[in-house]
Amino acid sequence: MYLYIVHKSNLNPKFVFYNIVLQHPMSRNIKERIDLSFSMTDIWRFLSEEERELIKSDARIVSFRKNETIYLEGDKPKDLMCLLKGKVKIYKDGVGGRSQIIRMIKPIQYFGYRAYFAKENYVTASAAFEASTICFISMRLIEKILRANNQLAFFFINMLSFDLGIADQRIVNLTQKHVRGRLAESLIFLRESYGLEEDGATIDIYLTREDLANLSNMTTANAIRTLASFVNEGVISLDGRKIKIIDEDALMKISKIG
Repeated sequence: MYLYIVHKSNLNPKFVFYNIVLQHPMSRNIKERIDLSFSMTDIWRFLSEEERELIKSDARIVSFRKNETIYLEGDKPKDLMCLLKGKVKIYKDGVGGRSQIIRMIKPIQYFGYRAYFAKENYVTASAAFEASTICFISMRLIEKILRANNQLAFFFINMLSFDLGIADQRIVNLTQKHVRGRLAESLIFLRESYGLEEDGATIDIYLTREDLANLSNMTTANAIRTLASFVNEGVISLDGRKIKIIDEDALMKISKIG
């Protein structure tokens, strides 16, 4: 059961802070304090005061543990989701129990709405890569606002178009490139999505070899062998799940050649 308590800011009445207590069947209690006007500025600027109030009253903030499922394939889409903190993977289970990671979500990114617009159930599943905080807003409310707000409608059209372009490019990369090119492309994708740590070289996400293989459309064994070859060639270095890019030009070249 979820218990949501809403408090207005004493400093600025326009801002609503949400104090959320997440009550989990396993007696897990998590508190979050979120200001949506700061966290979701990209859509906030397109909303009228009335629309902002509607979203404030509807929004639910939920915390997820590492590897916890957010939604499953076949579920009925009900909410627009915005990742406020953490990392999320969108994936699809395939033949023989293998999963294919379709997309990686980073803060602040919206997801889970395509299936609603297509009037179908989810064709993918999603899970938290690490402890994550997600804002849920009813898609019925979003649809109502979109019908009257052209600017917000174009914002979502732009996002859908951008995601479709990435999906098209990844299909080509994952089906036409050899394993070295696919893995190099995945490492570049992760760097561009999540950035680097303070050393300016270590990718700021730690994936298991299986997850890296699922992202690159290859077996775990192939991912391990290819990573080892990259290390031997001085392209990257490994420290457990940490991947440090040593020669970015070489990595880009491998990805381009395929």
